[in-house]
Amino acid sequence: MGRLDGKVALITGAAGGIGAETARLFVAEGARVMLADLQGTALQSLAKELGSDAASYIATDVSNEVQMQRAVDAVVEHYGRLDVLFANAGTEGRVVPLVDCALEDFQRVINVNVVGVFLGLKHAIPVMQVQGGGSIIITSSIGGLKGFAGLSAYVTSKHALVGMMRSAVLEIGNTGVRVNTIHPSPIETRMMRSIEEGAAPGQGSAVKKQFEASIPSGRYGMPSEVAQMALFLASDDSRFCTGGRYSVDGGMSAG
Repeated sequence: MGRLDGKVALITGAAGGIGAETARLFVAEGARVMLADLQGTALQSLAKELGSDAASYIATDVSNEVQMQRAVDAVVEHYGRLDVLFANAGTEGRVVPLVDCALEDFQRVINVNVVGVFLGLKHAIPVMQVQGGGSIIITSSIGGLKGFAGLSAYVTSKHALVGMMRSAVLEIGNTGVRVNTIHPSPIETRMMRSIEEGAAPGQGSAVKKQFEASIPSGRYGMPSEVAQMALFLASDDSRFCTGGRYSVDGGMSAG
């Protein structure tokens, strides 16, 4: 018996490290998944790996309401229900001082990281309410709990997700739909390579060492470790957990 037997999940940002690992774990635990991301080729490859009985995919720009609505509709049309939304798609933006951040760059981060999650909740919640329940898991960040120089757009967006989560819980808490945020520290993904290189071009490895020194556990997390938290929040093991901020950060938020 899997912890997600009979459940159907929509995973955005499914082509990235955390999204792909979560998809693999969800399927291993009995779920069927709809994979959503901009990277159609990567989605096709992942869906093939997971098997046609367990996974489907849809190329999606989460910041586009028509496309996000289409993704939610596709899950229901294909599988008949939607039990879990893993709102995981995100972008880091440029590493640059706030006063040097171009408005279009700031807006792009907000559009993907905040508007994308808003649209996911807007269209998934009604489906889940009709069913009588569901779990929405939002990927925030350690940057949703602390500030980081040079990442004002990213940090702003990740803090905003906590406010969105809390407001949603107060609106729908009695409907059986749960909403929680996950807050990873630096994780071994493409995004962190981009942030490291952006912080000090040509010296990414030195930046990584600085980040590691700020984590009590002394290392970056792995995508699979974030996936394990997502599994807990997607499963019935967390049926009384809503409105929570769940850190997967090796103790980084303790300081």
